[in-house]
Amino acid sequence: MERREHPLTGGSLGQQRHLVSLHFGLPGTRKVYLQASLHAEELPGMLVLHHLREFLQTAEVAGRLLGEVVLVPMANPIGLSQRVHHKPAGRFELDTSQNFNRQYPDLTEAIVDQVRSALGEDTAENTRIIRSLVGRWLDAWAPATELDAQRRTLLRLAHDADVVIDLHCDAEAVMHLYTEEPCWPAMEPLARVLGCHAVLLARESGGGPFDERLSGLWWQLAQRLEAEGRHLPLVQACVSTTVELRGEGDVNHGLARRDAQALMDYLVHAGVLEGPAPALPDLPCSPTPLAGSQTLRSPVPGLVAFLVEPGQRVSAGEPVAEVIDPSAADASRVHRVCSSVDGVLYARVRDRFIHAGGELGKIAGAIPFRTGDLLGA
Repeated sequence: MERREHPLTGGSLGQQRHLVSLHFGLPGTRKVYLQASLHAEELPGMLVLHHLREFLQTAEVAGRLLGEVVLVPMANPIGLSQRVHHKPAGRFELDTSQNFNRQYPDLTEAIVDQVRSALGEDTAENTRIIRSLVGRWLDAWAPATELDAQRRTLLRLAHDADVVIDLHCDAEAVMHLYTEEPCWPAMEPLARVLGCHAVLLARESGGGPFDERLSGLWWQLAQRLEAEGRHLPLVQACVSTTVELRGEGDVNHGLARRDAQALMDYLVHAGVLEGPAPALPDLPCSPTPLAGSQTLRSPVPGLVAFLVEPGQRVSAGEPVAEVIDPSAADASRVHRVCSSVDGVLYARVRDRFIHAGGELGKIAGAIPFRTGDLLGA
């Protein structure tokens, strides 16, 4: 294993943050990149990569690594340093209010003009050229802020990966993942070994998240060139996913070791780790469109009492939570919030007091009905 430190552009005088990456295997071979806690208060992924690191070190000593694996166990040192009134505040940068997992640069737009004249009829060479162009563009990018320096560093570490796995979690949730439709065939084994209770698919979810900027580059370039009448041999050379490792409180060694072992099993399926491919368990769910996911909101403020646990199926019209005004004079003090779709409640909020319009949870429905940016804030 090789440990590398990557200094970030200082946001103020007298301070210097850095990212750490851990490198296993052989550079230049098939590459899998994993990172944790890009939303810095989402901690389960850190513990999972702590255990995965140990597993990989053992595998490396045994000569089992056939490719390259890169771990970034703490992907957001800026967010980790942010606390407000004794509470972590790692989802948005306090200076700009920007989500740490949004607004990554559009790599397709960055290189498409160069790609038009550079590609030919050799698939492998086209992949090499595109990765080289992205690498050169990232090298030339001079970030003006510490936040953009962090974005640039993460993209430089991951831009040439064949597989990108971004480990997150929700507030209270069951295991689930998000991925782009072109990535799903390669990500299905991962969903199986992790035991996902929901799989949310989108052609493009919007907002420029880290993982989709990397995998989206490939299908978007192919789409742009085909629209211009150029049918060049391009493959989906990077597949990516955001894995939601249950809830924020699910930070314990038992779950983390289990998830790390599942990732090791996936690395065998991905061809970067030697060994017999483990049998794939049945997928506990059917993939559903992200556009079919309902975000439950309460039209009234009050105390929240959930009637449904994460992982349970609900039917359209079924009550999911009660929002209670204990100071009201009559029966209107209890408002029931019902599902509008049939599906699985895969995540819900941790707080038990809600303001009017506040989010309560998410239900994975099978029928798409939303458009535009599909991810929440």
